[in-house]
Amino acid sequence: MIRILLSTQLGERRWTQSKLAKKTGIRPSTINDLYHEMAEWVNLEHLDLICKALDCDLTDLIIREKNDK
Repeated sequence: MIRILLSTQLGERRWTQSKLAKKTGIRPSTINDLYHEMAEWVNLEHLDLICKALDCDLTDLIIREKNDK
């Protein structure tokens, strides 16, 4: 299973979703979908913008967990 760790990254920085949307130019609804891990697809440009804004690597935002089912 692919996990999006945006909520963790924002929490560590004490950033709001709104602040990230303003810094990146990404629509707030898109940020919200990523934050709540509800996104069915991810735009690579958005990932790049988020990594730049948060000064982090892609591996800090997305991980793959084994699905034991």
